[in-house]
Amino acid sequence: MPSISYPRRSLAEVSKCDGNPMKAIISNSLSALAIGFRSTHADAHLHTSLQPQQALYIFSNNAESRWTGFRRSSTSWYKPHENLQRHALPKSIRDLSEAQPTTLRVPFELNDGQSRLFHTLPSGMKMEVIVQEAVKNGSNENQWRGRSPIVFVHGSFHAAWCWAVHWLPFFAGAGHDCYAVSLLGQGESDIPSGSVAGSLQTHARDIAHFIKHNCSFPPILVGHSFGGLIVQFYLANVSTNFDMPTGKDEGWEEPYPTLTAAVLVCSVTPTGNSGMVWRYLLSKPVAAFKVTFSLAAKAFATSLSLCRETFFSRNMSDLQVERYQELLKNSSSVPLLDLRKLNASLPVPLPPEHAPSVLVMGASDDFIVDVQGLNETAEFYNVSPVIVEGVAHDIMLDISWEKGSRAILS
Repeated sequence: MPSISYPRRSLAEVSKCDGNPMKAIISNSLSALAIGFRSTHADAHLHTSLQPQQALYIFSNNAESRWTGFRRSSTSWYKPHENLQRHALPKSIRDLSEAQPTTLRVPFELNDGQSRLFHTLPSGMKMEVIVQEAVKNGSNENQWRGRSPIVFVHGSFHAAWCWAVHWLPFFAGAGHDCYAVSLLGQGESDIPSGSVAGSLQTHARDIAHFIKHNCSFPPILVGHSFGGLIVQFYLANVSTNFDMPTGKDEGWEEPYPTLTAAVLVCSVTPTGNSGMVWRYLLSKPVAAFKVTFSLAAKAFATSLSLCRETFFSRNMSDLQVERYQELLKNSSSVPLLDLRKLNASLPVPLPPEHAPSVLVMGASDDFIVDVQGLNETAEFYNVSPVIVEGVAHDIMLDISWEKGSRAILS
């Protein structure tokens, strides 16, 4: 692919930067940073020629579901569903174990009690789902029947595996069936033919299709970072009718199946991250350029220190960071979203009246989503934010990951 280039702006062209000399200086710096970047990886987030403010927007928006069925009746606890399929293997092997692709793009080994299956979407493409069934302690099955399933949605450079490390075992242990999806083009999911994986609408529709075909009870939908923005689009189009809608498999239209609740974890704000980015650039320019380089150029994949600073707590061990770095750099085959088109589609609409409740949760040491961004999202949904102390952006992977999961349960 060609090198990315665009002209530098001089201070004499300050009028093109809204009359703000600082913006002109920043634009020059971003130009210098971007010149020479070469998109040599299939999931590079820089496309064709960009203007400096588009490079800035890339930083702001790069900071970013084993199904054996669901509860169908009191006499049949689980029922297989045709939309989740095992990978093709000899029948004798299929009968003994959950199928795996011949070669995994992301080298993540499932934990005990987890399995990987694939949900077939209306397009025929398959979406990876890592599943962990609820742990039902005690002899009284009825006590577990009212527990909502939980569906987890990852953000950029992540996939279903990021939930499977800690949070799936935790919430399954608390009695919830758990499903972590890999959106198209991410993890082991099929890769679309276009240059990006999809849009807010297409990703939300894929999640809606999964929920419609696999959940007989409204789930809790959890989204992290850009996955949080996708969950916000889902909320804007959610049904408030607890009778799950019946749609045609050849397509899906709003409203989406209703939810018990939604959780936004270190989420991109409803308006995007541009406001936060300018705050960073003006108050913490060095940090801003480091995270821009880490995400826009995918430098986190080769720099251990940048990977740690971008996603994790500073006292996470090198061994842990290396493990996650290896998974992160292989998780995205194509960009999750077209960021320029995304910018034009924001802000997301408000949810309908009587929409499910929303929990907005952030991390005190988040290098990507600051407190003001967290407050913006909370104000949009008219709730008070929950700030988890001592954790960073990847709250579900960080060394104190249990703080966030316990906050959700509480």
